[in-house]
Amino acid sequence: MFKSWMNEFKKFALKGNVIDMAVGIIIGAAFGKIVDSLVKDILMPPIGLLMGAVDFSNLFFVLREGAKPAPYLSPDEAMANGAVILNLGAFLNALISFLIVAFAVFLLIKTINGIREKLDKNALKAAKQKECPYCCSMIPAAAVRCPHCTSELPEDK
Repeated sequence: MFKSWMNEFKKFALKGNVIDMAVGIIIGAAFGKIVDSLVKDILMPPIGLLMGAVDFSNLFFVLREGAKPAPYLSPDEAMANGAVILNLGAFLNALISFLIVAFAVFLLIKTINGIREKLDKNALKAAKQKECPYCCSMIPAAAVRCPHCTSELPEDK
């Protein structure tokens, strides 16, 4: 019984879909790091500059002071002193990262759906054709005479 389960698991694990999914997860994790860097290092500094030199990574609110009283210069300093903070900057960075990833996935799915639609149309066209048995040209499936060699075609059964 255990051996049959192992064989079933091997079939499942070695299917192309599972391997493709694993590759997608690995690439997705790497893509997430790139997007995170894009948001923190490229997008947020100019946005912060436009808003009056605000550094979003240091945008936080102290809900309860820690051992050392406020002001704290960074969220890390506040947490190191035991303060309870609302880290709004980290949330904004994560939100913008999510929106960028969601938009990239949207574009990817839109492109894949467009390609799939073209392939489906081509398959439908191909399904509505048949091959002339005399000259081997592709002709409409409803044809009774080949437009290329003018042979009368046998009836399809």
